[in-house]
Amino acid sequence: MKKLVAGLLSIALIGGFATVAAVAQETKPAAEAATPHYPLKEPREQHWTFSGPFGSYDKAQLQRGLKVYTEVCSACHSMKLVPFRTLGDLGYSDAQVKTFAANYEVQDGPNAQGEMFTRKALPSDHFPSPFPNDEAAAVANNGAVPPDMSLLAKAREIERGFPQFIFDIFTQYQEGGPDYIYSLLTGYEEPPAGFQVPQNSHYNPYFSAAATFAMPKPLSDGQVTYDDGSPQTVDQYARDVASFLMWASEPHLEDRKHLGFMVMVFLLIFTTLIYLTKRSVYAKAGAH
Repeated sequence: MKKLVAGLLSIALIGGFATVAAVAQETKPAAEAATPHYPLKEPREQHWTFSGPFGSYDKAQLQRGLKVYTEVCSACHSMKLVPFRTLGDLGYSDAQVKTFAANYEVQDGPNAQGEMFTRKALPSDHFPSPFPNDEAAAVANNGAVPPDMSLLAKAREIERGFPQFIFDIFTQYQEGGPDYIYSLLTGYEEPPAGFQVPQNSHYNPYFSAAATFAMPKPLSDGQVTYDDGSPQTVDQYARDVASFLMWASEPHLEDRKHLGFMVMVFLLIFTTLIYLTKRSVYAKAGAH
């Protein structure tokens, strides 16, 4: 009798666990379906001069992007990892870089009296932060700390699911960061009917963390004056600053691609020589 009771209890327990597991399997997809995945819209893939194995930066575009960053983005965002001297890669002379750096002030010291002081920036200095610390940045931006833009074009790349990432291996797609930045800057929309936007937030379906964004729309047509006759539109501003931020994140991209091409040529020649040597050795062995 005891064995029979024990067997019935075991069956009941197993059945109970199975029921709980089945309910969990049914409720899990429902919970996942109720949780939105951000961004709500995938970044729009754009054409960039630096895309592909032979792509290169457009220096005129990088200079325009620097202008957009300086006149718009630098009010909130820092680029603490980018020294002024690297702006020479954008086509500026040493004198122009020195003059540009002198527009900024940096903290230095201590001096002979043991005190910190401010001075005009030198080409060896880095872009300074517009705020003394993160706490001050949060207070000035409704509690949100604007991210540093030094590596933003590499840090904000959105993962592409299967099977797209398989194709990306062969197309060498690596412009996800600029695509995301461009889409974000041009993607502000009116929220759908019934959608509540919290106070001090803005609706942007391209934002990677949520459907609302603390940063208000930063660009408007005619906001930045270009000297080369390029269109002074939000679309052009977004393209230019996204390209500039890609350069800031990967300034040696062109050298890397050139080196990669040379390595591939070397491997092709080396493989051919190995194959010819193998044929020659086996041909002599067969003759004997």
